[in-house]
Amino acid sequence: MHNVSTENETTELANEFSKEISIGDVVVLNGNLGSGKTFFVKKVLLNFEITDVKSPTFAIVNEYEGKYKFYHLDFYRVEKLNELYDIGIEDYFNNKEAISFIEWGNLFSDVLPEKRFEVNFRINSNFTRSIEFKKYG
Repeated sequence: MHNVSTENETTELANEFSKEISIGDVVVLNGNLGSGKTFFVKKVLLNFEITDVKSPTFAIVNEYEGKYKFYHLDFYRVEKLNELYDIGIEDYFNNKEAISFIEWGNLFSDVLPEKRFEVNFRINSNFTRSIEFKKYG
């Protein structure tokens, strides 16, 4: 568990995390609105020469091409599991030439691959953030 109180501290964690991931990985980000999920993804992707990261809340998925290919998904507005199958969720997860980031992945945990990273964000009462990293599979 890492406690951060500034954007610079979050950026440092994102920079370190970017060294841990490689093509084929899936990264799930969980946390309340405003907890820093998209900010974290933006900072990780800067390490891969991608500067135009936007929240995929309304698009469900954004694709980026830089040093590698990235998918940035957001399950927040997805109402039914079938919507994820309609967009070809398995194709994103099975693409071994890309790295996938999924915000709000805990909303549809049944579709998440067994092998994945999870980054959990929590806003503390003093407005600092706690960020926890887990690796599965």
